[in-house]
Amino acid sequence: MPGTSRMPVSLREGFNNVRKRSRVTRGNPLEMLSLDLVRNIVFFLFVLRWTRRALWKLKGRGLLGTLAEVYTDVRRVLYGWFLRMPGVRTKVRKQVDEAIAQVQSKIVPANMTRYLTLPKEGWAEDAVRTELETLANMDHTRWEDGYVSGAVYHGEDDLLKLQTEAYGKFTVANPIHPDVFPGVRKMEAEVVAMVLNLFNAPPGAAGVSTSGGTESILMACLSARQKAYVERGVTEPEMILPETAHTAFRKAGEYFKIKIHLVACPAPNYQVDMRRVSRLINSNTILLVGSAPNFPHGIIDDIAALSKLALKKRIPLHVDCCLGSFLVPFLDKAGFETVPFDFRLKGVTSISCDTHKYGFAPKGNSTVLYRTQALRTYQYFVDPSWSGGVYASPGIAGSRPGALIAACWASLVSVGEAGYLASCAQIVGSTKKLLHHIQTHPTLSAELEILGNPLVSVLAFRAKSLNIYDIADGMSARGWHLNALQNPAAMHVAMTLPLAKVWERLAADLEAVVEAEREKERVRLVEGKKTRGGADKGGDAAALYGVAGSLPNKSVVVDLATGFLDLLYKA
Repeated sequence: MPGTSRMPVSLREGFNNVRKRSRVTRGNPLEMLSLDLVRNIVFFLFVLRWTRRALWKLKGRGLLGTLAEVYTDVRRVLYGWFLRMPGVRTKVRKQVDEAIAQVQSKIVPANMTRYLTLPKEGWAEDAVRTELETLANMDHTRWEDGYVSGAVYHGEDDLLKLQTEAYGKFTVANPIHPDVFPGVRKMEAEVVAMVLNLFNAPPGAAGVSTSGGTESILMACLSARQKAYVERGVTEPEMILPETAHTAFRKAGEYFKIKIHLVACPAPNYQVDMRRVSRLINSNTILLVGSAPNFPHGIIDDIAALSKLALKKRIPLHVDCCLGSFLVPFLDKAGFETVPFDFRLKGVTSISCDTHKYGFAPKGNSTVLYRTQALRTYQYFVDPSWSGGVYASPGIAGSRPGALIAACWASLVSVGEAGYLASCAQIVGSTKKLLHHIQTHPTLSAELEILGNPLVSVLAFRAKSLNIYDIADGMSARGWHLNALQNPAAMHVAMTLPLAKVWERLAADLEAVVEAEREKERVRLVEGKKTRGGADKGGDAAALYGVAGSLPNKSVVVDLATGFLDLLYKA
């Protein structure tokens, strides 16, 4: 029509589309209602989920505890941003590199021949033996003389020779082929049976051998996670453990996507706070944890109370007895104070025990024990459809060294119950003597405070007025390899058979170091200097833990540790 304007095609089409949708909507009120309903349900479930989590947090930590956690998290994040600022990041990276370079100069020898490729022709046996002798005699901490805390759980020379012989007979053995190596299968089953008996396992109990305490703990956590998923449908698993529990539990949390709740172990007994454990339990909880004893302080948690709580809440309870291993079961027979810790407590569903610690087996041997075979089955891996055939393994590893199993079996049957009872008397007895000496010696008792009531082989102490890391460095300067701890700042001695023979020398050196540090402190006070507190340059322990303890964000420490791990593979 003349004079009539026409809408652009694109605008007209858009208008028509809107009109069509409007008709559809007006014509289908149920469809609109269903869309709104779905949106509302999704939003409600989202709010419900986060509200439930918030209530669990308040129930478990309390209002003040929750606020403290939020403050700590915010402070850590803000400090992390600060460390990533351009100028700061460059300076921190430089200092980390310098620290790693210092470590490299200590652990990576610069004056030795390096072998980075295969030799064109194989070496003669005598040449190999000569090089092995050189490597064995590299400068190291004198563990042979008892100067190392823990680390080397030595069963004396005769047992070492027997282990070497057993290893030689089964060098190529692999338990993944039980039909090829039936002797290894038999020995492995018998090792597990012996350890189950040692921990008073009920009929129907089962276990698996592993490569060490970390794998044993990982398997126990995996079993608990799978049990909760299969039997209760838990898809967001959580476990509750003492803050002193072995860090392998935290590794399991990261590997298997299990949320970790750490519970304080307050003074004076340094056992896990049972009230807080109880408050943290919710429908996603898959596992409670206790130590017998823990690595840092050598304290046995109140396993009886944990067992009672686990039974009441119908939650599995794992007891980490890797360090206590073949000492804790013999405490009573050896005449020492003990507490309930094993399968005689009905709530205990799994136990980890290292045969390569006070069982004196070669390194690479441990066990994880279960109250029932069903619990063990949850850690199995089975693939029935692989093109290579049906595959099944009891744990993480596929192929495993049968030689280590043979050496472990030889150790257990060689030492026997009488031998382990005698070693318990010697090791724990020496620990008690060192404890008594520290508590009664004028210099040591005035400065060192024992943490809790250690019942087994680990003795932890902190300083009352001095810097404990300076004391640790002073002991290192005298040839001792002791363990520095944090949260709280402390150090510990893990008694072994070699160390039990020289504990008096350890005590004498500790006296000398403490007195020397007290004298340095008196000089500082006279000169008007503040106590160093481990924050400036000092020994290795003072430098590392002094800095680490002062940082709200530990990313710098992570960088240092990562650099150290890289150095382990620097040829």
